[in-house]
Amino acid sequence: MTALVDTQDFGSIRVLRLARPPVNALNPELCRAVVAALDAAASEAVDGVVLAGNPKIFSAGLDVPYLLSLGDDRDALFEAWEAFFAAARAIAGFRAPVVAALTGHSPAGGCVLALCSDYRIMARSPDPARPFAIGLNETQVGLTVPEGIQRLMRRVVGDYRSERLLIAGAMISAERAHDIGLVDELADGDAVVPREVEWLQTLLALPRKPMLQTRAIARAAVQEALTPELVQLERFVEGWFEPDTQAALKALVAKLGK
Repeated sequence: MTALVDTQDFGSIRVLRLARPPVNALNPELCRAVVAALDAAASEAVDGVVLAGNPKIFSAGLDVPYLLSLGDDRDALFEAWEAFFAAARAIAGFRAPVVAALTGHSPAGGCVLALCSDYRIMARSPDPARPFAIGLNETQVGLTVPEGIQRLMRRVVGDYRSERLLIAGAMISAERAHDIGLVDELADGDAVVPREVEWLQTLLALPRKPMLQTRAIARAAVQEALTPELVQLERFVEGWFEPDTQAALKALVAKLGK
């Protein structure tokens, strides 16, 4: 266990639970803790990983107040975003299956981490009138979605549906996400992690080497999507300082503070 990632083992399956209250906002420290936890799992007898969040929230995405606090320091901003993409690459490139237990809301960066995983199970909200939501809402806060991230979305929901969701910056309910294949299953909140463990156990019962080799071939596109050429982080960071982007981000922070 680290200060920011709690660890629990179920045989050779390891649950890594994000532990940065209140909403698991992805600052550099949490992103690096995820990478360190996956590195530790890779060096041990771990055959599958469940990445989970807290009840009602998986991750609220990047820590926007922290990023805005960096001001005009482009190097620090680049470093913060690179820490996030390092976490995404660690999930996408892990030597064994990594599944996302979406225990609640999963916007923006939380959705990206989920898209990097092998399988996604999302919690049903206990209040049907207030469903948990998932999506890439970047355009709503003035950010451009890089080509690599768009590829991740297209891979799971198809070209046209991805286009509509990304341009609108749409957040959709867990039920709608399940209908379109953005998440693979729905479960009640307390059952999400156990169901992911069960799914991994079934997968790991297959002949190991053929399963892993087939997985590597099938998921090559996930790793390719996260290459620097497709993420274009320098261009993304420059866009961060556009006046309309800054205005939208500050409006978001003001709304969160209410």
